[in-house]
Amino acid sequence: MLIVYIFNFLDRQIVNILAEPIKKDLGLSDTQIGLMAGVAFAAFYTLLGIPIARLADNPKTDRIGLIAGALVIWSGMTAMCGMAQNFIQLLLARIGVGIGEAGCTPAAHSLIADMTEPAKRPAAMAFYALGIPIGSLLGMLIGGQLADAYGWRSAFIAVGLPGIILAFFVVWLLRDPRKVEVIASASRQKMPQMDSKQAFAEILKSKGFMLLLVAGSAASFLSYGKGTWTTIFFQRTHGLSAGETGFWFGIWGGIAGIVGTWLGGWLAARYGAVDRRHVFTAPAIGMALAIPFALASYHVADWRLSLALLMFPTLLNSLYYGPTYSSAQGLVPLRARAMASASLLFCQNLIGLGLGPLFFGMLSDLFRPMAGDESVRWVLYGAAFLGLVPAFFFWRAGLRMNEELDQKG
Repeated sequence: MLIVYIFNFLDRQIVNILAEPIKKDLGLSDTQIGLMAGVAFAAFYTLLGIPIARLADNPKTDRIGLIAGALVIWSGMTAMCGMAQNFIQLLLARIGVGIGEAGCTPAAHSLIADMTEPAKRPAAMAFYALGIPIGSLLGMLIGGQLADAYGWRSAFIAVGLPGIILAFFVVWLLRDPRKVEVIASASRQKMPQMDSKQAFAEILKSKGFMLLLVAGSAASFLSYGKGTWTTIFFQRTHGLSAGETGFWFGIWGGIAGIVGTWLGGWLAARYGAVDRRHVFTAPAIGMALAIPFALASYHVADWRLSLALLMFPTLLNSLYYGPTYSSAQGLVPLRARAMASASLLFCQNLIGLGLGPLFFGMLSDLFRPMAGDESVRWVLYGAAFLGLVPAFFFWRAGLRMNEELDQKG
C-alpha cells in the first residue's frame, strides 16, 4: 500500500515541478496554473471520495480490487496529461487523475485500521503516509529531469504508464481480510452496513474529529499552496531550471518530509500511549516553530541557503500526517472508518489542494503589478504566518483525545 501511495502522490504532485514549463509552452496565467494544479483535481477527488468511501465501508466490498481499479484510472489519465494540446485538454486530464485517485486512500485507511491495533495505528498510518514525501520527492526528481531532457509531456507519460502495471501486482499480491470467510461472516452478522446518514451522524458527534477537520484542512491548504508555489519561486526568483529545482528541492525537501512524517507517527505512538493529549502536541508545536524558518528561507538571496533553511519547516509541517489519519480512524465507530477518512480528505483536498494553489496564484497575479516576479515571494511570506492557524486547532484537538480516542467500537 505504501508503494501504491507513492505512485498516488507522484502522479498528483509532478504537476508542481512541471507548472513553469507548462505555463511557458501553453501561455497560461498564474491563475490558470492554480486551476490546473489544484481545483481541476480536487473538485472531482473530493466529490467522489464520499460515495467511494461508502462502498469501501460495505463488508462485501473487495477493497484491494477497488484500489487496483482506481490505480489504473489515475495512471492512465496522468499519461493523458502529456498529450494535452491546450489548457482545456490539460484541465480535463487532471480531472481524470482526481477521479481515479478518489478510490485509493479511504479504502487504504480502512484496510490499515482493520489490520492494526490502536496503540500501533499512528505509526502504521505514518508509514503509509510516507508515500506523500516519497512520491513528491520522486515527482520532483523524475519530473524535473525529464522536463529538462525531453519536455514536460514526456514526464507525464513516463510516470503514468508504470502505474497501470503496478495495478496487476496489487491484485496478485494483496488480499482484503474481509475476503476470508470467517471475518466476512462476522462482519455481516455483527456489523451491518451503516447508511450515509448514520455514518455522518456518528462523525458529527465527535468534537475532537471536527477540530481535527479544521486543523487538517488548514494544514493542507498551506501545504499544497506552498508546495506548488515554492517550486515556482525557485525557478522564477532564483533562476533555477525545472530539473535543478526538482533535483535539489526534491531530494532535500523529500528527505525532510520523510523524516517529519515518520517522526510524527513515532512521537504520537510514544507519548500518546502515556497521555492521549500528546498525540497532537508535536504537530501543534511544529507548525508554530516552522514560521521563522520559512520566513528566513523566502527572504535570503542565495538559493542554497534558502533550500537549507526550508528543510526545517518542511520537517516540522510534516509531523501531523500520522497522528491525523490514525486519530480519524479512532474517533468514529468501525463501520464509519472509511467515511471518516473520506470526510477528512474531502475537506483537506477541497480546501487544501483545490483552493491553496489557486488562491496563491490569484494573489500572485494581484501582486504582480507592484512586485513583478517577486510576487510569489510576497505570497509565501503571508503563507508562513498562517501556520499559526493549524497550530492552534491541533492543540485544541489534542485536548479532546483522552475523552474520545478509541472509545467507540
